[in-house]
Formats: sequence, C-alpha cells, structure tokens
Amino acid sequence: MRINQMKTNMKRNLLTFTAVGALALAGYAFAEPQGEFGGRHGGWHGQGFAMGHLTKALNLTPDQESKVQPLLDQARPQIIAIHKDAMEKTHAIIDKTMSQIRPVLTPEQQKKFDALQKARQDMRSAVQELHAAMSQ
Repeated sequence: MRINQMKTNMKRNLLTFTAVGALALAGYAFAEPQGEFGGRHGGWHGQGFAMGHLTKALNLTPDQESKVQPLLDQARPQIIAIHKDAMEKTHAIIDKTMSQIRPVLTPEQQKKFDALQKARQDMRSAVQELHAAMSQ
C-alpha cells in the first residue's frame, strides 16, 4: 500500500510540476512578443497580439487604437515585472518541494527523479536563453 501511495504522490507532484511549468510558459508567452500575433515587431509593440486582438474583437477605429496603444505600452513593464517576480517565487517553491521529495524516494526512483530535474533545469535554461535572445 505504501508503494502505491508513493506512486500516486509522485504522479500528483509531477502533474503539479507540469501544470506550474505550463502556467509559467503561458505567462511568458503573454508577456513576451512572439509568433504570428506578436513577433519581434508585435506583442506589446505596434499592432501586436494585444492590440491586434482588441482591434479585431472590438472593431476599434484608428483614433481608438492610437489611444489604447499607449495604455498597453504603459502596462507592459508592470506585467513583465510581476511575471518575473512570480516566476522567481514559483521556481523557489518548486526547488524547495523537489528537494523535500528526493529523500523520500528509493535509489532507483532518485535516479529517475534526478533525470527529471536535469530535464527541468535544461528547459529553464533554454527558456532563459530564448528570453535573452528575444530581448536583444
């Protein structure tokens, strides 16, 4: 029974980690310009995702667009700062939780766990590199 409970807890923790990661990436995707709706010249710049979405959904006139865009531009640094702070806090909680989980595991589980942690760290590094490249 104990092993089944450990498996269930591990699955739940992995699911939680995955969900937190997905939310983190979603926040990053919203705050940073990208893709067809954002791109290097979109996002919070010019006619990017937020402005393009509002323009289309609300059928904004050019005059309205010229009034809305500065509001979006003003909000961008605040959103980025909040996102950065939330990400740092999220990573701290995840790191603490993972360090508490590892001692509970068997040596075989610890090896798998370490591989998952390595993959997580690699993903975090890749996102940071992507962010740095997009900021240039």
